[in-house]
Amino acid sequence: MNLARRLRPLVFLLVVTSGHAFAGLDHQLPLDQNGIWSRNYQNALQNGVIAAEVVGSFWLGNDNELGHTFWQTIDASVIAGISAQIMKRAFSRARPYQGNDPNLWFQGNGYESFPSGEVTLQASFVTPFIANYAREHPWVWCLELLPAYDAVARLKSQAHWQTDVIAGWALGTAVGYWSTTRTIPISVAILPHGLTVGFSKRF
Repeated sequence: MNLARRLRPLVFLLVVTSGHAFAGLDHQLPLDQNGIWSRNYQNALQNGVIAAEVVGSFWLGNDNELGHTFWQTIDASVIAGISAQIMKRAFSRARPYQGNDPNLWFQGNGYESFPSGEVTLQASFVTPFIANYAREHPWVWCLELLPAYDAVARLKSQAHWQTDVIAGWALGTAVGYWSTTRTIPISVAILPHGLTVGFSKRF
């Protein structure tokens, strides 16, 4: 089964979860921000992924196979992140701590539960690596632990509903896969060539 077929159920979930909450699926978890679920760890993962994308891209350059994948992750993260923010504003869903009701949609400013932006980021980051390397290196699928961890952490923080993190995962995966279909990443095309050749080549 190729990755495109794997994406179909994720895209389907993104569509169907945008209209209403499924009975028995969306529920508030007990607040838990201890140990690995600490907000500090969540922020460290988010910042670490962003730093890895930037450093990997500029250090290796687009002419390097791995560097090319890093540039694809930048495309995926930026596009998926912007899409997630637009959806957050459009759906303006209340977070669990904002009323403990998964059916509070279109509440206006300050309500940005759907979809999870952080899970979107993690999924958009790992998908290009999986799409490009999983066939030769199946262990790369272990990268899915990043969005999985973040999804659970966001639920335990009472910041998102289950359908929020599923939608974020689907969105990030879909855009991440799309980014691998482009020969030249958008971010490479709009930057001066000197910034995309890789600093590793200059030393």
